[in-house]
Amino acid sequence: MGELIDFNKDKAVLVAIIRDRQPESQITEYLDELEFLTETAGVETVARFTQRLSAPNIRIYVGPGKLDEIAQYTEAHGIGTVIFDDELSPSQTRNIEKLFEGRQILDRTRLILGIFVQRATSAYAKTQVQLAQYEYLLPRLTGMWTHLERQRGGTGTRGGAGESEIETDRRIARNRISKLKEDLKKIDRQMAVQRGNRGSLVRVALVGYTNVGKSTIMNIISKSDVFAENKLFATLDTTVRKVVLENMPLLLSDTVGFIRKLPHQLVESFKSTLDEVREADLLLHIVDISHPNFEDQIDVVNKTLKDIKAGDKPVFIIFNKVDAFTYIKKDDDDLLPATKENRSLDDIKEIWMAKETPCLFISAKERLGVDKLRKDLYTMAREIHEGHYPFNNFLY
Repeated sequence: MGELIDFNKDKAVLVAIIRDRQPESQITEYLDELEFLTETAGVETVARFTQRLSAPNIRIYVGPGKLDEIAQYTEAHGIGTVIFDDELSPSQTRNIEKLFEGRQILDRTRLILGIFVQRATSAYAKTQVQLAQYEYLLPRLTGMWTHLERQRGGTGTRGGAGESEIETDRRIARNRISKLKEDLKKIDRQMAVQRGNRGSLVRVALVGYTNVGKSTIMNIISKSDVFAENKLFATLDTTVRKVVLENMPLLLSDTVGFIRKLPHQLVESFKSTLDEVREADLLLHIVDISHPNFEDQIDVVNKTLKDIKAGDKPVFIIFNKVDAFTYIKKDDDDLLPATKENRSLDDIKEIWMAKETPCLFISAKERLGVDKLRKDLYTMAREIHEGHYPFNNFLY
C-alpha cells in the first residue's frame, strides 16, 4: 500500500484553529505536540499558523484569507507539506489540495498513521496499521486512487479512468479491509489462548501518554532490555515479561502509548493489543510530571481507558521524571493565587497523595524511588493474588 506521508518532503508548516474561549497557551501546547509528531516522522517544522474561529470552516478548515496566506508562504519558502491539527473531512482535504497543488496535505490522523507505518515491525503490528490505513483512506479515495494503483500488480480491473477507477479502488480497499480483519481475528484467537495459558499469575499493565517513560520503567522492573527512545510511539507491539518480585512472580506488559485525538481507526485496529490492558489486574499509570500539562495527559489516558472498557481497573499512578521537574517560584509578596505553573513538586505531592488513588514519585532515568516502586508493586500484586487465589500458598 502507498505511504501516507512522503518523507522526502522534509519541511512543513502547522495549522490550527483557536476555538472560542480557548486560551492561546493551550493551542501552543497542542502545536508543540504536533511539532513533536512531525519531528518523529522525520519532517522539520518551519512555521505555525493559527486562526481564532468558533468552529472549523466546513469547506477549508480555516478562513479563505488565512488559507491564501498559508499558500503564499509555502510557495515563497518552498514548503512541501501542510499539516492540520485536526482530522480533515474528505471534502475539506480535496478543497485544500486544489489550492495547494503539488504540496502534501496532512491532517493529524494521517500524520499519526504515517508514524505507525514507520514504527510497525512485527507482522501483527503491520497488519493492525494496514487496517487502520485502509479504513482511513476508504472515504478519501476520490482523487487518491493512485495510492492503490501500485497494489494491482497487473491484475485485471474493470472500466477505464475516472469514476470506474475510483469504484475499483473502493472494491479493492473493502476486500483488503475484510481480509485484514480476518487475519487479525486469527491472531487474536492465538493471543487469547496464550493469555489463557498464563495460569494464576497476577497481570500488571503499564499505561500512559506516549513518551512518558513506560518502556524505561518496564526495563527497570523486569530487568530486561525493551526498546526505549525519546520519540512518540516508540512502542507499538505489546511486550510481556515474567517478573519475580521477592518471592512472587507476575506478568508485566508494556503497551502502545495514548495521545490526544488518538485516531479511532487505530483504537479499533489495536483493540486486541489493548486486551492486555483490559485483562490486567492492576494498571501502572505512568505520568511525565515534568510536562507542564501532565494533568491534561492524565485525563486523556483515563478517557481512553474508559473507551476501551478498562476504566474500572485498580490503578497505581507513577509520576516519572521528577529530575526534570521545574516550576516558576511565586514571589512571597504576590497576593494572587498560585497557578499550576508555580506549584512546587512538594505542593503536587501533597495534592496527589491526599487522593484515594495510590501514587509514587520517581525518576526512572536517575533511578530515584525505583526500590520503593518495586516494593509497593510487590505489596499490591500480593494483595491481588491473595484476593484471587486465597488457597494458593506458594507465597509462604
